[in-house]
Amino acid sequence: MLVPIVLFTYNRVNHTKRVIESLMQNVPSAQSDLIIYSDAPKNTEATQQVAAVREYLKNLVDSNKDKHVFKSITIIERPYNFGLADSIIDGVTATMNKYGKAIILEDDIVVSPVFLDYMNDALNRYQAETKVWSINAWSYPIDSHDLGDSYFWSIPHCWGWGSWSDRWQYFKRDIQWVEQNFNKADINAINLCGSANYFEQFILNKQGKIKSWAIFNYLIAYKHNALSLAPSISYVYQIGFDGSGVHCGEEGNVFNPSTINVKFPISYPTEIKVSHLAFERICAFEKSLKKPLWIRIKNKLVRIFKKLLATT
Repeated sequence: MLVPIVLFTYNRVNHTKRVIESLMQNVPSAQSDLIIYSDAPKNTEATQQVAAVREYLKNLVDSNKDKHVFKSITIIERPYNFGLADSIIDGVTATMNKYGKAIILEDDIVVSPVFLDYMNDALNRYQAETKVWSINAWSYPIDSHDLGDSYFWSIPHCWGWGSWSDRWQYFKRDIQWVEQNFNKADINAINLCGSANYFEQFILNKQGKIKSWAIFNYLIAYKHNALSLAPSISYVYQIGFDGSGVHCGEEGNVFNPSTINVKFPISYPTEIKVSHLAFERICAFEKSLKKPLWIRIKNKLVRIFKKLLATT
């Protein structure tokens, strides 16, 4: 039995189509159960867009009865707006409780034609290895030379991922717990020895400026001394850097691979331990993104100006 796929959608019908069409290119899709969560409109402006997504999904279910592209398709229409974080937490929990493991996607993650092969193989391989927290489909676009086909490191990333119920059971979006259990040394480690600023995501959650879930998964994995598997070249491509997402701008394209990974079968690390070579290259990549303040301000003004032009 293949691992079920859980897809979270909202108001972007074209993005949703591209993601599902990319899944259809995976041979194992015909033996895979697809569970789709459709969030309700947040406001009246989103009503028509959400309706378009739901109409597309209903047509997908109807066409699948004849074409059998997926083993089954289940649509869960939220009766009110959960928001992405709560929808993912609720949907992943429900799927984990029922199936014991899951592959999770959002509506802006286009996948490789061998994405499902990789995810199912890795989830089966490491199911009994509780030190492995998740299987990542994304990797930093670093030099993959000498990394092998995959490596372990500390962050369970959220752009196409999979995990198991015995790991997910520890998930909690608990701000007070983080405040009480993370010291300066922990925060430095979370931030990759100062090269990145992942912990800032927690601060923004605490301040109520954003509501997300993935940073909490990372912090919990860290406290469990757990690692996540990542491919040396990403099996996914993030298409949400077009301004359509809540927290994504076009500058995020720097995190996408130059070409998507189509290699399978692949080799796996001989030991479950951090790849120091990958870690060094990731830190160097993060440091390269730290631009002077005046450049960041300039880029932000350019983005604002482009949006103004687009609305006039």
